[in-house]
Amino acid sequence: MTTDNASTGLEVALAYYEAWSGGDFDKAMTHLSPDLRALTPAGPISGAEAFREFMEPFTKRVTSIRLLAAYGEGDGALLMYDPATDIRDSAPGAEHHTVADGRIVELHLIFDRLPFELARRAAAGE
Repeated sequence: MTTDNASTGLEVALAYYEAWSGGDFDKAMTHLSPDLRALTPAGPISGAEAFREFMEPFTKRVTSIRLLAAYGEGDGALLMYDPATDIRDSAPGAEHHTVADGRIVELHLIFDRLPFELARRAAAGE
């Protein structure tokens, strides 16, 4: 996979997904623009390194993952996936990526945080 101007949004999005879901966040970072703008359930995040601080801990908790759908048109791509983690058997999420110059410049991440919070509370005996 090359990340040049000819890469489609879907190609870049899938390369990013395959890297992080395969446990290689360093490789995943090569698909993100340093000036990444991300909208996450925790709020907006500016910059690839700040996004790494948010996302990488989650990726280390993933025990398996299944890509449910991938769609792309031009510089945009939408992925939906269902990871299992050490505290949840299912945690569906979706990401919309906008790609420019072969890197993701904008990322909207959607997932339900409540099941993770409930699992944490249960583990703490609350």
